[in-house]
Amino acid sequence: MKSGKKEISVGLLGCGTVGSGVVKILAGRGELIRARVGAAIRLAKVADLRPEAAAALDLAEGVFTTDAFSVARDPAIPVVVELIGGEGAARKLILEALALGKSVVTANKALIASHGDELFKAAAEGGGELFFEPAVGGAMPVIKTLRESMAGNRVESVFGILNGTCNYILTRMTREGISYATALAEAKDRGYAEADPTLDVSGMDTVHKLAIVIAIAFGTRVSYGDIFVEGIERITPLDIAIAREFGYRIKLLAIAKNLGDRVEGRVHPTMIPKSDLMAAVNGAMNAVKIVGDAAGEMVLYGPGAGMMPTASAVVSDLVDIARNSLSGAKKRVPVFAFQPRNIGSIPILPAGEVETRYYMRFAAADRPGVLSKISGALGHHGISIQSVHQKGRKSDGAVPIVLLTHTAGESKVRAALAEIADLDVISGAPVLIRIEDPNESA
Repeated sequence: MKSGKKEISVGLLGCGTVGSGVVKILAGRGELIRARVGAAIRLAKVADLRPEAAAALDLAEGVFTTDAFSVARDPAIPVVVELIGGEGAARKLILEALALGKSVVTANKALIASHGDELFKAAAEGGGELFFEPAVGGAMPVIKTLRESMAGNRVESVFGILNGTCNYILTRMTREGISYATALAEAKDRGYAEADPTLDVSGMDTVHKLAIVIAIAFGTRVSYGDIFVEGIERITPLDIAIAREFGYRIKLLAIAKNLGDRVEGRVHPTMIPKSDLMAAVNGAMNAVKIVGDAAGEMVLYGPGAGMMPTASAVVSDLVDIARNSLSGAKKRVPVFAFQPRNIGSIPILPAGEVETRYYMRFAAADRPGVLSKISGALGHHGISIQSVHQKGRKSDGAVPIVLLTHTAGESKVRAALAEIADLDVISGAPVLIRIEDPNESA
């Protein structure tokens, strides 16, 4: 902050979609922000390798540069916003800024999930702060809620729809009965999916976000590689239609549960009751359901990405930094909600030890004795069947057989499916979708 001027200078690294939104908010809401903060937040420098990216931003003369490191090193700029993305240059820029005692805001969930410990250590040693609200949930204050509003709670669980691309695809498949490939092509046409959508549809984008959520909610170090992940690529209109008949909707769900000595963390397509609030989250919208022992259940809902929603979260962090600077209260709120000395290493429950209910679909030969072979394999592995349904839709001479199980262990289910897949009456790979239904007992 400049002495006596009540002004905080900010350097913006990356003026793509979100960066452009930050420029617009700071320019168009400057007086509103000053009224709330007690100081102006001034955009001193904007860096991008593409001069044309800044052409439409109406920046003052001398503000734009192609040299991001000059911004990170500028002693007149105490706050840096990193919106470049990736784990290469972005990491180097953030580390350099933090080493100089600057505070940093980033939306880079992959970087936080992969190198969080390194970045937070650099912030502690340099004296600055690292904020990352826009990394999870866009405009939804997921991190602030877990870190501050839930401070008096033991967080029991967090369930999240945290990827708008996947939610849009599943919504279109549910409403229109179209294939995954058709829904994905539509998502690309509408700008909801990248040209290469792998990070989104594979579930990895959601895993990065869930790793951050787990760290804050439960006060533990976590490696995102320990979180089980399965994408939406194998979901079919048939499974969505059958789920509807059972009263379920299919969502790509991020699941975190506090088991005391361990944390259950997983990301995969999940059947949830249509009566659940999360089932009504459609299109590219996101939602997070947090359960605390004191607060009970609460749901955050909103756009999880996009220019202005994500830029809004960036500016929210800038306001927090400005207020901390003005009051001389840096690091008032711990980055991971817990004091560093109290952060543990609670292990993630191995995927094979997860216990839940399952939907299974088999393409079976239409002849007597098939069901007994399937149920025999399940019984051999100790899996109890809740209900069996043979659907009247033939495909290549096979009939879909659908089973819903009682609660069973993942490793046993996987072993049973492998045995069933080898049966001469089964064609193709079995389909497995996990069920989270608090309305039914095991």
